[in-house]
Amino acid sequence: MKQPQNINSLIAKLDYTFKNSELLIEALTHRSAGARNYERLEFLGDSIVNFVIADKLFSMYPQYPEGDLSRLRASLVNQDGLANIARDLNLGDYLILGGGELKSGGYRRDSILSDTVEAIIGAVYIDAGFELARNLVLSLYKKQLKNIPDPSTLKDPKTQLQELLQSRKLSLPVYDVSSISGKAHNQMFSVTCSIDELNIRSSGQAASRRKAEQQAAIEAISKVELEINEKRQ
Repeated sequence: MKQPQNINSLIAKLDYTFKNSELLIEALTHRSAGARNYERLEFLGDSIVNFVIADKLFSMYPQYPEGDLSRLRASLVNQDGLANIARDLNLGDYLILGGGELKSGGYRRDSILSDTVEAIIGAVYIDAGFELARNLVLSLYKKQLKNIPDPSTLKDPKTQLQELLQSRKLSLPVYDVSSISGKAHNQMFSVTCSIDELNIRSSGQAASRRKAEQQAAIEAISKVELEINEKRQ
């Protein structure tokens, strides 16, 4: 398999030397570059990251109920969080991509960066076992684990909007995709959020339907709160 240039600098950042260096190469290889790629290792690493972070939060916050722990884990173990870890490692410099992904900027794409982080963790597990994989996860998440927010602030905008409407005995919002633009690997979703009882419409635009819905919900919350405040005056 092709080896990226300066891979030793990545090994130094990970503070782990592979016994089987081919595992690291596999973890850095996108499916566009060959049949032997990071997908199987990413599947394994995803489970390891979720368990290690869940176990750490369980120990750190014995007073928190399951719902709060789940929200905290979701705030840490997600595409954005993993992609930020990848950027801290400059992981895009080491990715092995096919020609199409190189041209389209795959080395910057959050989905590829996050998958690669999980694949590296899966590779360490195969190479050396769970304890060293656990140590790597905690090392990569050190900064995030020091700055964990209050769980009450972690409800996503769609949940916040739903709870706001329910507290007013209003019907739930309806989300519709109004348009999808761009090529398959780089799409942009436009979503509208409708609250018929208040005659409120809001919109959101993002690279995924979920994020576009969240953006629409944020705008809708502002409009609902404005409507409530006007009725109080």
